[in-house]
Amino acid sequence: MKGPTALRWIVLAAVVAVTIPASMIAFRADAQSDFMRGDRMPYDAFDRLPKTDLDVPGAVIHVGFAPGDVTLPREKILDWIRTSAGAVATYYGRFPVASLRLLMVPIDGPRVRGGTTWGYRGAAIRVLIGQDASEDDLRRDWIMVHEMVHLALPDMPERYNWLSEGLAVYIEPIARVQAGDMAARDVWQAMMRDMPKGLPEAGDQGLDNTDTWGRKYWGGAMFCLLADIEIRKATSNRLGLRDAMRGVIAAGGNHEQDWPIERVLATADKAVGVNVLTRLHNEMGGKPVTPDLAGLWRDLGLRSRGEALEFDDTAPLVAIRKAITEAPAK
Repeated sequence: MKGPTALRWIVLAAVVAVTIPASMIAFRADAQSDFMRGDRMPYDAFDRLPKTDLDVPGAVIHVGFAPGDVTLPREKILDWIRTSAGAVATYYGRFPVASLRLLMVPIDGPRVRGGTTWGYRGAAIRVLIGQDASEDDLRRDWIMVHEMVHLALPDMPERYNWLSEGLAVYIEPIARVQAGDMAARDVWQAMMRDMPKGLPEAGDQGLDNTDTWGRKYWGGAMFCLLADIEIRKATSNRLGLRDAMRGVIAAGGNHEQDWPIERVLATADKAVGVNVLTRLHNEMGGKPVTPDLAGLWRDLGLRSRGEALEFDDTAPLVAIRKAITEAPAK
């Protein structure tokens, strides 16, 4: 999730063992609130924490842990952060920002529970990790990569959050496939299952003007998929959305910068030499557009068979489908 949208959490009362001093309980509650209060990154509180610095391709990630216990050894969590950053760097050619503050906040329960990304005082991400999270939870997690993908896009007015969230939804699994952390079959199966959630419904006024969950996340992802395919068609499959977004980073665009959407799309289009992103935004931004997803899946060579997915390698867009998820040349 991209800031400054607030995360609302309900704090549940718990029975505390009498062996824990009341003063310690109060201290931990106060300390935790410093890192969860409001909808802004707690930069000042984070900067007071001890840090572990992780070197990743083109960047340093400064990791700080808020007070609280986590079952997993800290090194396992740091390895997961490195792996996630490596997937993002694989997709973009390097990590999107030179320096990142990464705040890990332990909360009750298993799994990774949520994340938010900011850039107004330097790139920063807060991730909520369950105190009982397992190694398997981290292996299957998508939230860390999703938040790191946000770092590659300049900040824009909220009406264009569909582009930020759509890029993160679309790129996150592809980056993990390209890094060898996920199977391409799983990506396409999820797209076929979930992409219809992004289609316009009654009353829709286009991506720029329809602030529903489905349109913001899966409508944005649908825009990205269409853009990727159209760029590849226009460049004989030499270039894709990945190359367009790398062009934004090369031009100095990242989440620490404020750019209008027109500049973002024009910069991306210039990087691949075709006017695809700007054209698609002109078509889909201000009015509802309903692509033929069934026809698109067929052309990509994707066929559902109950719970299974079959690949048809005789379909017209097979080469494009394969190119989208294959690892970039080093």
